[in-house]
Amino acid sequence: MNSFAQRRFVNVTLAFVVGGLLVLVNTLYEMSLRDAAFLNGWLLFAGMVFLTLFNARKKLPFLPLMTASTWLQIHVYLGLLCALLFLLHCDFRLPNGLFEILLWSTTVALFVTGVIGLVISRRLPLRLRAGGERILFERIPAFRAQLSQEAEALAYTSLDETGNTAVANFYWTVLAPYLRKPRNLLAHLAGSRKHARRLENQIRELQRYENTKGRDLLTKLGEITAAKDNLDHQYALQLTMKLWLFFHLPLSYSVLVLSITHVGLAYAFGSAAP
Repeated sequence: MNSFAQRRFVNVTLAFVVGGLLVLVNTLYEMSLRDAAFLNGWLLFAGMVFLTLFNARKKLPFLPLMTASTWLQIHVYLGLLCALLFLLHCDFRLPNGLFEILLWSTTVALFVTGVIGLVISRRLPLRLRAGGERILFERIPAFRAQLSQEAEALAYTSLDETGNTAVANFYWTVLAPYLRKPRNLLAHLAGSRKHARRLENQIRELQRYENTKGRDLLTKLGEITAAKDNLDHQYALQLTMKLWLFFHLPLSYSVLVLSITHVGLAYAFGSAAP
């Protein structure tokens, strides 16, 4: 068993043990005729606060507060334990008040985006590395514009040097719109290359009817098209990772604010003691 598998086994085992202890303590608390909602509620709130600190830790990488990978592991497994505490706190029932429905829905959305984020963080970086050198997200538009200019120059060259309009027409009708902006983002997320193969086939088909110069120009256009497809691949995956944070982080802070309000309401209108 390698170190990663060992670490995962230890973490999963520890999470199950802690989860079992939480259920046991919650059950014993109820059997003692005390309100377990106060116990699991405060544990859940403390866990939520700690989970929110993960984003602050990422903004302060210079502080000696464990490595980012360690924080991520804690974040994942503590998030799963918080999901268990949430179910215990709700007593596995749906809410019935307006505020409770809002808090419940926001918390569920937070956990759902957390699971989605876990899948994204495990799979998309691997796919980015498999696609070659990673390009900074902010530089992708500049590279895209450069490829478009190179392809346009080749289209004009074909008119000047071959006297044939086939390559130029193909550029203006097919490649120019394709190179102008990101394309096939959902296909890239799904790992499909049908769109790329379709363009490759169109270029090969044109090459059959061109002279040597025309075929060379089409080969260069094919290379530009492949480079643009890689840019779209990186853009789609990196954009997905950024958009996930756009949803997950606001939900984290919203749950925290709603939880503080919930605590105030619970003590104001509920039992004053656990």
